[in-house]
Amino acid sequence: MINKDAVIMKNVTKEFPGVVALDQVSLNIKRAEVRALVGENGAGKSTLIKVLSGYYPHSSFSGELYIKGEKVKFNTPGDAEQAGIAVIHQEMSLLNQLSIAENLFVGRWINKRGIVNWKKIYQKSEEILNKLDLNLDPGILVKNLGVGQKQLIEIGKALLLENDILILDEPTAALTERETEKLFKIIKNLKEDGVTIIYISHRLEELFEIADTVTVLRDGKYIGTKDVNETTEKDISTMMVGRDIKDMYPKINVKRRDPVLKVKNYSVFDHGRKGYLVENVSFTAYRGEILCFTGLIGSGRSELFKSIFGALGNDREGRVFIDGQEVNFKSPYNAIKVGMAYLTEERKNDGLILPQDVKTNISLAVLKKISKRGILNLKDEKKMAEDYVKKLDIRIPELQTKVEKLSGGNQQKVVLAKWLASGPKILVLDEPTRGIDVGARVEIYNIINHLIKQGVVIIIISSDMQEVLGISDRIIVMREGKINGEFERGDATEEKIITCAIGVN
Repeated sequence: MINKDAVIMKNVTKEFPGVVALDQVSLNIKRAEVRALVGENGAGKSTLIKVLSGYYPHSSFSGELYIKGEKVKFNTPGDAEQAGIAVIHQEMSLLNQLSIAENLFVGRWINKRGIVNWKKIYQKSEEILNKLDLNLDPGILVKNLGVGQKQLIEIGKALLLENDILILDEPTAALTERETEKLFKIIKNLKEDGVTIIYISHRLEELFEIADTVTVLRDGKYIGTKDVNETTEKDISTMMVGRDIKDMYPKINVKRRDPVLKVKNYSVFDHGRKGYLVENVSFTAYRGEILCFTGLIGSGRSELFKSIFGALGNDREGRVFIDGQEVNFKSPYNAIKVGMAYLTEERKNDGLILPQDVKTNISLAVLKKISKRGILNLKDEKKMAEDYVKKLDIRIPELQTKVEKLSGGNQQKVVLAKWLASGPKILVLDEPTRGIDVGARVEIYNIINHLIKQGVVIIIISSDMQEVLGISDRIIVMREGKINGEFERGDATEEKIITCAIGVN
């Protein structure tokens, strides 16, 4: 007889120095159930996954784990994998220089007497790609795939091992709407095949489309589990933050004032792809407004601003003016000097030095300001960091805390503090709330509102349609490197934006 419970956790407690990450957490997940796991950044979701997947050995926490009715004590992730558990992490582990087939089979080659059977590997790879509804050659190098395709290949690795418990950590964070639909179809098929899914996401709206039940954690404690058919997004938000969030997208009205950034006929050419990343783009950003750029992944939104900021290095043409003065930044350093800041989409890769502490990361963009004759003023650095930790409510034990130890929301606030310390007149925020819980989102929106009142020009690049409609004053839609539509706040609808983004007439 098949045990009805795929996963049972009993009174699991995991502590770190000064922090109880999980506090007597118990839960039951049935076989072939899609269980959503939600909570604010720092609620304990990642710790729970690491306990369940063997990343934290059983000797490092208290409590009991049962997998398919059997009590288990994992010492390594390999032990969990042997028990049928696979984790698809938000940070992908694919090897870009290897092919799809090589990534699927690395470490578990099909061979006979030490000779790899490439014919079988390619055959099996094609079977996995068909299951994923990916029309790709297994020999394609992973570096040539889109983010969404890479995410599906990660899932393919789990399918290859025939794992029957699959943990997905923020799987749609970098996916387009179409790729998300494809992922949901795969999840439904896996459920029908008896696979148990633990699904972690900050996008509460998608839980109602894919999950059967949702478990909420807060401050390391189990708050409750709800059937998705018997709850609402508002109820879950309240459980997550412990209070009623009345306005998910706080918006203040500030009068649009003088133009600050003008871009005329701007193009960016990519010699590797032998084509334009951005083509003949013109726009103006004004003080007192939130200007939002949206469009599908690959539409040229990020490339446009990386190039203007001096961070892309590709051939470019066109003109850029800040406060009426023409500029042509050769590097981000030049852009920062005249008051432009760019919070990148990939905070962990491009925005932070993860092994360094909070204080060091906050001061990165202003080292010259707090140095004299090349010597850093440690007192000024500490005071500046303390000020921004307080202003942005960055929740840390101490300034010496390593950034890699922080939750996603607090990491994002550290990046924001770094750029605010530079005193920008133009602040570009690329996917500012991706992978951030509902409470931290509202805090960041309130910070943006405060900056708007102070006269900072805010440009947001976002794929989140609710965010785009909720906080922007003006929306520019890009498609295939060009501007394909522009809307004032009062005229914008989801249908209009999507129509522009996908190019439907």
